[in-house]
Formats: sequence, C-alpha cells, structure tokens
Amino acid sequence: MQCTQVRRGMLAKAKGRGKALAACGVLLLALDSGLALAQQDTAYRETQLGLYLSAAEAYELLQNDTNAVLIDVRDPVEVKFTGFAESTDIHVPWSLADRDNFDEQARTWPMVRNADFEAQVAARLAALGVGKDDPIIVMCRSGATRSAPGADVIHAMGYSEVYSVSDGFEGSTLKEGDSQGVRAVNGWRNSGLPWSYEIDPQVAWQP
Repeated sequence: MQCTQVRRGMLAKAKGRGKALAACGVLLLALDSGLALAQQDTAYRETQLGLYLSAAEAYELLQNDTNAVLIDVRDPVEVKFTGFAESTDIHVPWSLADRDNFDEQARTWPMVRNADFEAQVAARLAALGVGKDDPIIVMCRSGATRSAPGADVIHAMGYSEVYSVSDGFEGSTLKEGDSQGVRAVNGWRNSGLPWSYEIDPQVAWQP
C-alpha cells in the first residue's frame, strides 16, 4: 500500500508539470520526425528471439529476478523531458539527434545511429556482471524502431534472453477526444510504475 501511494504521488507530481511538457512538444515532435527519417529502412517491432513484455510485466520480472536488467535506449533529450524509469540499470541510446546538421528540407535535426551502441552496452553489462543467460529488458518510447533492433544486437552479442518492451516508456496514443495523439495509454509512465524526471548519475548515459 505504501509503495502504491508513493507511485501515485510521483504521478500526480509529474502530471502537475503538464505545461512544461507541452512547452517541449515541438522539440519532441522534431525528434520523432528525425527518428522516422533516420530509421525508415531499419525500424521494426519483431525481434529474432520473439520475446516481449509489457511495461507492467517488465517491472514484475525486475522485482522477481534480481539478475534481470533494464536498458533504456532512448535519446537523452527524450529522457530529460519525458522521464526515466527508476528501475533502469543501463542507459545507452540506440540513436541520437544530430545537433550539428540541421535538415532544412525536413525542418528538424536528423537522428543518427549510435555507432558505439554495442560497445557501450557490452561495457555496462560487463560492469554489472550480467550473465549470458540473465534476462535483459530493452525499452524505448513505444516498443518500435529502437527496442527491437537494440534487442537483436544484444542477442547477437551472445545473450540468450533479451526482451523488448512492447508498449515502451510512454505507451500508445489516445485515438479520440481532446487529447487525441497524446501518449497516455499503457507504457511504463502510464501504468503506475515508479518513474521520475531525476536521473541516477550512475545510470545516465555519458559518452
């Protein structure tokens, strides 16, 4: 009961920052557009292992198996403005906004693949002592374009139990109503799971 109250309090506090999130909407829409352009040929949801968890199932696995680890593969800009799962063990972005090359035609900064993704993930997994058979959970914004290919890369590194979070951190969009298009359905942030705008320095990605 106490944990539930804490989570509700955190969510209430987060909702109170709705105006701040709205102010960042243009930035995040630009990030979305750039991501789509950068990954239109490689984006997919289905992983080679075919292992998937909802955000709620991922949290349950993390609570029940101390060897399980959660990897967030979102761009730091997303994390800054939309929040971070408190259960995150590793943060390594799959792709990053290229701030040095503005795309005038697309009117946004393009997203580019993090060329060091595999090496950075490998180093963090080794530092945590993660075994080849330990559960690894990969999460992006909505379960597409990044968590699936990220999970496949980690599987190719020799890890046998790699999951993609099917609804991601922000979840799915509302299909109707005044808030149509807002990501307010399922996902880690909408499932009553612990999250915060504050990021653990020991977990945050630092290239």
